[in-house]
Amino acid sequence: MLLNIFQELFTWLMLFIILLNISQRKYPRTEKKRKATILIAVDFLVVYTFIALSSIWNLPEWVGWIFPVLGIVAIIIFRKQFWPFRLHCAECGAKMDYNRVIAYDENLCQECYWKAHPEEKAIEDAKKKTPEEVLEERFINADKVDDIPWDLWEPTESCVLTYVTDGDRILMIEKKTGLGSGYINAPGGHIELEETKTEAAIRETAEETGLTVSSLEERGVLRFQFKDGLRMLGYVFFTSSWEGNLIDECEETRPFWTEISKLDYSRMWEDDRLWLPMALEGKHFSGYFIFDDKTMLDARIDEEDEDLE
Repeated sequence: MLLNIFQELFTWLMLFIILLNISQRKYPRTEKKRKATILIAVDFLVVYTFIALSSIWNLPEWVGWIFPVLGIVAIIIFRKQFWPFRLHCAECGAKMDYNRVIAYDENLCQECYWKAHPEEKAIEDAKKKTPEEVLEERFINADKVDDIPWDLWEPTESCVLTYVTDGDRILMIEKKTGLGSGYINAPGGHIELEETKTEAAIRETAEETGLTVSSLEERGVLRFQFKDGLRMLGYVFFTSSWEGNLIDECEETRPFWTEISKLDYSRMWEDDRLWLPMALEGKHFSGYFIFDDKTMLDARIDEEDEDLE
């Protein structure tokens, strides 16, 4: 009778253990639990073997019951090796799902497991990210200009700068609000929808200085990647053709003329000192920059032919 019971259980138990062990292989850090399933199978196999032998030797049936008892005793004595499974999280006590019960030796729920293994969470999160999100992270995390794939880089904002010269003088503004407040710069601002960069340069110069400019020459293209995710594309224009009267100081800016030889680069963005002298010499260029707030982390200036398109 006892042998018949174990014969019926043997096939199903072994099949269950094989399938369980195969499913455990899918998960990391599951060595103890995989070993436990094998130990349980070995324990059952040893008990079944001795029961079968006792039946072959025609021993009394009560002798056969000794072996299941010994098998249970062995499991109790070595319970840490035989039964590392838990239904609740060892850290927070939350009920765990089937996969976490049969796998993951630490017996942690998903949330506690991520806390214990942030490197695995980072890998898992990366798998869920879209190509656009991966590319955005690459832009933001780059500390070197050459680490950014500029052919895939697209600006979140586009703007213009217009340098107006009058002989040895150049028109500058002191920025009072917004990005770059406290710095001096050329008149400029964002390119509006359905507005060309040249139209934007003329409009912004008029708004900030009161002067109407014409005959604009584009000398540079600037690409700024900021650590906060801002990607700004800037077009640098120069002209010596203007008319009108300079307006007084307003809430946002203070326009003023200064001698080119006396430009105070210490009051400008860090990148200006790299390319503005080139632009003042009439050279054309492309600039690539990485900024963390107002601090420049890396830069590259490429001198270009006159065609910057």
